[in-house]
Amino acid sequence: MGAPLEGITVVSLEQAISAPLCTRHLADLGARVIKIENPGVGDTTRHYDGVVRGMAAHFVWLNHGKESAALNLTDDGDLEVFRRLLAKADVLVSNLAPGALGRLGLAPADLIVQHPRLIVVDISGYGTGGPLDHKRAYDLLVQSEGGVCSLTGLPGAPAKPGVPVADIGTALYAYSAVLAALYDRDRTGRGTIIAIAMLDVVAEMMSFALNAVIHGAEAPVPVGMGAPIVAPYGAYATRDGQTVVLGTTSDREWRRLAGDLLKRPDLVVDERYARNADRVARRSEVDEIVGSWCAERDLADIQRLADEANIGNARLNSVHDVAEHPQLAQRHRWREVDTPVGPIPALVPPALGTGWPVRHGSVPALGADTDAIRAEVAADDPVRS
Repeated sequence: MGAPLEGITVVSLEQAISAPLCTRHLADLGARVIKIENPGVGDTTRHYDGVVRGMAAHFVWLNHGKESAALNLTDDGDLEVFRRLLAKADVLVSNLAPGALGRLGLAPADLIVQHPRLIVVDISGYGTGGPLDHKRAYDLLVQSEGGVCSLTGLPGAPAKPGVPVADIGTALYAYSAVLAALYDRDRTGRGTIIAIAMLDVVAEMMSFALNAVIHGAEAPVPVGMGAPIVAPYGAYATRDGQTVVLGTTSDREWRRLAGDLLKRPDLVVDERYARNADRVARRSEVDEIVGSWCAERDLADIQRLADEANIGNARLNSVHDVAEHPQLAQRHRWREVDTPVGPIPALVPPALGTGWPVRHGSVPALGADTDAIRAEVAADDPVRS
């Protein structure tokens, strides 16, 4: 069976994370992805560090399976090469600075007239219109503007989540919208413009909290390694110096945790803790009860007992722990991809259909495919050929 997006060509004016992650997932499914980069500089993530045998960890993560064409779109000749690429492309993905596409003469509304079957994904920080539409937007900035950081950390000490959730969330919305647009084009014969604002993505993620304040409740208070809307749900130190994470998400689970795990039937019938809202109001008391029980036991014993009681639990792992995680290894979640310095490990895409091939694409050197792409578009020109 071939890859599901085999035969689809994606051209991307991309940098950083949101657009590159979207197009990497499209490449994983078999699409041809042509990444347009500035000559001599390339994607900014190429230069974040050199920890992957001289390459940047971010760039390697986001860009295997793609071709790299170094084109200066302010040069008339290179812009013409780009326009010829668009004429044969199915999808254009861009996350350039606000207004950049228009300044290049590539405004999405014009492109969709010139190429009616083209799907144009235009990723921005804040969308078009409104007082912020001119601003640059990076993950931390959008998370801050969208309120995410106010729910992370502790009261008075906001924190950014350790992974770039605004960028990643935007990438996944863009990726899924492209798949829907390809399906819609099969039905209608028409492409479309998909405008995605990172702030809109973050606002969607925040909607549980937005619903609360819109309807008169107080804003959720950050609780560190926990969740402001349920209790108990958090991290607890163990006797052997580890950290266990235990969670309940319903009153029924609380009764199991209290009765079957903690062996505290008195807590099961205690009306002060009977309902989740009561436990949230008494979070410090509940955490003290659970934390004291955990402090008297080793991690392995706590996890065994929690599993027996059917209570959700996990170990607080480091990044090193995840790199060596047996669940990933035994399920064959690692593969190799090629790079200019040899093969390196990469994760298998999270979502694959039965029988879909796993693509072992390469991480391209800057401009590695420029000459071949120039020759390709020249050959497509009936005058020149």
